[in-house]
Amino acid sequence: MQEKFIFQCVNCGTEYNPDEVTYLCPKCEIESKSNEPPKGVLKTVYNYIKIKSSARKDKLFDKLKKNEFVDLLPISSPKYFSMLKVGKTPLYSVNKIDGKHLSFRLFLKDDSQNPTYSFKDRASNLVSAYAKENNINTIVAASTGNAGSSLAGICAAQDQKAIIFVPKAAPKAKLTQICMYGAKLIPVDGTYDDAFDLSMEATAKYGWYNRNTAYNPFTIEGKKIVSYELFQQLKKTAPDKVFVPVGDGCIISGVFKGFEDLLKLGLIKKMPTIIAVQSDKSDNIIRNIKQEKFVSKPSATIADSIAVDLPRNYWMTKAFMDEYSGESCEVTDEEIMAASQNLSSNFGIFSEPAAAAAFAGLWKYQEAKLLNPGEKVVVLLTGSGLKDLASVQDLIDIPAAIKSLDELNI
Repeated sequence: MQEKFIFQCVNCGTEYNPDEVTYLCPKCEIESKSNEPPKGVLKTVYNYIKIKSSARKDKLFDKLKKNEFVDLLPISSPKYFSMLKVGKTPLYSVNKIDGKHLSFRLFLKDDSQNPTYSFKDRASNLVSAYAKENNINTIVAASTGNAGSSLAGICAAQDQKAIIFVPKAAPKAKLTQICMYGAKLIPVDGTYDDAFDLSMEATAKYGWYNRNTAYNPFTIEGKKIVSYELFQQLKKTAPDKVFVPVGDGCIISGVFKGFEDLLKLGLIKKMPTIIAVQSDKSDNIIRNIKQEKFVSKPSATIADSIAVDLPRNYWMTKAFMDEYSGESCEVTDEEIMAASQNLSSNFGIFSEPAAAAAFAGLWKYQEAKLLNPGEKVVVLLTGSGLKDLASVQDLIDIPAAIKSLDELNI
C-alpha cells in the first residue's frame, strides 16, 4: 500500500486510491435503488503494518495520540483542525442508579460537551480539516439538526461556508444554532431523506463538498476517535460493552471502526460487544439486519436525531455487526423519555431523546440481567437536551410564581 490510506467498498470490496474517488464506489452506486440504503459506501483503510512498526507496542498509542492520531486520519497535520475543543469529552464512572448499587462498572461518555453540544462535531471537525488542507471552502450537508448545527459551528471557526438542508420540522433550537453560526439554512418541505436527496442534487449541480453521513467516508473517520478516547480513559483497555444510539448507522460504524483500528494495531485483543439501540418507531437498521431484503418503514420517533427511513450507512453497519457479533436493542419512545429524565435526575446530564435512547437500552439490558458483574459498560450520550426542549415538556411541571414565602409549598 503506497498511499497513506485507501478506500474499500463495503459492498463489492473494490479498493481505490484516494485520488480515484471522493464519495461512493462507482460500481455499486449505480446499483442503488430508491427504496433501499445506498450501496458503495467506502471504508478508509490504513497501512497498519507500517503504523505498527513506527514504535514499540507499549509506546505506540502514546505516539499516535501525541500527534492527534493523524497517522490514522486522512489529513497530514492537526493544524488543519478547527480551534474549537472537539472531542476529549468526559467519561463519568457511576456505581448506582436510583440509589441502587450496580454489579457492573458503568461509564457515561458525555459528548454533549462538544462545541455545538453533540457528537456530530467529531465528524464535522475532520471533514472541515480535510477541506481546509485541500483548499475547499464550501461544505454542504443534510441534517435533522445536529450535523447541520455542528458543521455550521465548525465552519464558522474555520472561515468556511456551510450550507445546510434540513426538514422543516427540525427542532427550533437546532435551526437557531445553524442560523447563529452564519450558515445558509435551507428548510425542506419533507423528511430528512428528502433533505438528503436535495443536498446531493446541489452537490452535483454546484460542486460543493458534501459532508453527508456515510456518503462522505471521512464522517466515520471523525467519529471513530471516540473509541480511541475510551481506550485511553479506561487506562488502555477496551470496554466490554458499548451502548450506541443508532439512526443512519454512522456513529456505531465509527465506534466499530475505531476499535477495529486498535485491534489491527494489536493494542486490544478483542472487539467490545457493541449494542445498537433504536426506537421501535424508527428501527430500520436493527429490524432489517438479519433479513434477506431491506424493507423501509416510515419513522415517527420523538428522538428526531435517529429518525431515519433509509439509513445511509446500513451496509457498513451490517458488515460490522455481522463480523464482530454486534447486538441490538429496541426501546419505546416512552422508555427513551424515562431514560432522559433518569439521566438528568441521577447524574445531572440532560440528554436529548436520541442520546437517552442508549441509556434506555442499558436499562433494558440491566432488567433482563444481560450485564455481567464487574464488566466495563459504556453508554454513549451523543447530544444535549437543550437542543430539543419541546420533547420534555410533558415530563415537567413548572410551578406558578409566588409573591411571598407564605405561598411556598415544599
